[in-house]
Amino acid sequence: MHSMYGKLPNLVLGFHGCDQSVRDEVVSNGTHLKPSTNDYDWLGSGAYFWEQNYERAMQWAQEQCDRGRIEKPAVIGAVIDLGNCLNLTDSYYIGLVEDEYKLLADDIELSDEELPRNTVGNDLLLRRLDCYVIEHLHERIEHSIKNDIPTVAPFDSVRGLFSEGAPLYENAGFKSKTHVQICVRNPNCIKGYFIPIEQDMAWNVP
Repeated sequence: MHSMYGKLPNLVLGFHGCDQSVRDEVVSNGTHLKPSTNDYDWLGSGAYFWEQNYERAMQWAQEQCDRGRIEKPAVIGAVIDLGNCLNLTDSYYIGLVEDEYKLLADDIELSDEELPRNTVGNDLLLRRLDCYVIEHLHERIEHSIKNDIPTVAPFDSVRGLFSEGAPLYENAGFKSKTHVQICVRNPNCIKGYFIPIEQDMAWNVP
């Protein structure tokens, strides 16, 4: 049974690492970030943000610059209403994804196909299996609605906590790149974009 306490706070800040030209285009012209549709995206298709984490977004943008994928690293901020969120830090929603995997595994067992796998390093940087399971859940919900047999409401966003990177110290349970990531599927969840400003060091941060 879905908990009556599962709804997240209305608004969160998200930060997206990108090229400065992309940031300026979105903020100046009132357009949206293009959704990512890679088959290895960690939370399925959508626009990705680091929740309340400007520094990690900038770090990611700098990494992309070092790889020659962008010219000038920058960060764009967004005010996000998570809406109906597939929140993978909540037991109910974790159960939905687990059940979806079981359905897929049963279907695969009856065929000659194989499920995709998560690969690349200890952090599993290419998460084709997770992406496949989450996208299949979205598709099944949409199919049920079209056939007037709704199960759960469509999800506007997906949220996950990821323990990533090297341990902070020997035998640590904490990792250097741990973060909360948001994937926004419904663009109307994004109430506005902004260019983050630097702290005025003469004042504390409320």
